[in-house]
Amino acid sequence: MKIQHYSDIQPTKFDAPGVKGISGRVAIGKADGAKNFCMRVFEVEKNGYSPRHIHEWEHEIFFHQGSGEVYQDGRWIPVAAGSTAFIPGNEEHQIRNTGDRTLVFICLIPAGAPEL
Repeated sequence: MKIQHYSDIQPTKFDAPGVKGISGRVAIGKADGAKNFCMRVFEVEKNGYSPRHIHEWEHEIFFHQGSGEVYQDGRWIPVAAGSTAFIPGNEEHQIRNTGDRTLVFICLIPAGAPEL
């Protein structure tokens, strides 16, 4: 069993062409013995965004804090604390922070996908 506050996990920071102001943490993953899923926590700084990308695996996302938008099928869909999103595999997507505070979301992916 593992019980830990996500902020106690060392973040991996992403700032490069196509991605801005993202910190990701593996809250529960293969190192913890999780055989089916990986739980990740992402923080997106004000005006930050993930890369627009596509991959085979699905995402289940819960937005915990802040507000932003998710790119789907050529349009931006607003999200806020309490919103959920299901992104099927092979669907282009991106997340961006449109609010004044950090956007925090939890993302579940299947085991075998890159954890970060």
